[in-house]
Amino acid sequence: MTSDDIAVLANPTAGRGRHRDLLSGVLSRLQDGGRPVRLLTAHTGAEAEAACHEAVAGGAAAVVAVGGDGTIHRALQAVAERPVSFGVVPAGTGNDFAAGVGMPADPLLAAETVAAALHAGRHAPIDLAHAVPAGGPGRADDPARTVAGDGPGRWFGAVLAGGFDALVNERANLMRRPRGPRRYDLAILLELARLRPRAYTLELDGVDHSFEGMLVAVGNCASYGGGMRILPGADPADGLLDVVTAAPFGRAGLARLKPRLRRGTHVTDPRVTVFRARRVRLRSEGIVAYADGERLGPLDLEVTCSPGAVRLLR
Repeated sequence: MTSDDIAVLANPTAGRGRHRDLLSGVLSRLQDGGRPVRLLTAHTGAEAEAACHEAVAGGAAAVVAVGGDGTIHRALQAVAERPVSFGVVPAGTGNDFAAGVGMPADPLLAAETVAAALHAGRHAPIDLAHAVPAGGPGRADDPARTVAGDGPGRWFGAVLAGGFDALVNERANLMRRPRGPRRYDLAILLELARLRPRAYTLELDGVDHSFEGMLVAVGNCASYGGGMRILPGADPADGLLDVVTAAPFGRAGLARLKPRLRRGTHVTDPRVTVFRARRVRLRSEGIVAYADGERLGPLDLEVTCSPGAVRLLR
């Protein structure tokens, strides 16, 4: 790969495969940026990350992720705080990072936007969040306390979930049946049956805000889960993380909260509190955190905002 190349990471199964036939059109529009386009080869998440790292190390002019938040999450590990441009073409189920940073929802239009920005030498500095196990990654006294993947921690662009939603994700990922969306629906029912408030240790810029509840999220962008506006005021270019917590809800109260999450109006509920901070320490027993929809690890994490960590082609 040369310094003129655009390295493209594409997930053909993103969005349950509905954008598979668009890839040739996306690649064609990216070529309009005046640079050679190379499609990276990867069959697993680990291979995708390795391919992106190799492309950046080889001097690629840009890395473009074509897919959903999971594909973007993989690419971010290679481009964060590196002098390489980054493009996003939303083609997944959720596309929350793409929406949060103002990319067009249409994949072909997004590819045209990326190509035009690359041709003009234009990029927007966008913040990222960085999560490491509290006390530092890979501590010798507790080798199980690691964040998914290799290297010191993980970057994420959208939202880290650490409450009921994270419990549902973990339950669904451990289930073999049923397949498809029904597995997630069953996981919700099973976790509702076990619903109880959790004790959270929460420090924001060194100030203790520990609480008991069942919902907590730390984010750089407004939404997760395909458009649920959990952090409606989040700005991915303000140098701060948004944090939302919720006091205990009963099952009925949690059910009533869900449609409000879609609109972002839940933040007006007196049981919901929103904070902003540069550094967040979050801990709770028995919860595995998810960020950008990807599994991170046990919830005893330090999350920091890195202002302008990625050069977004927009």
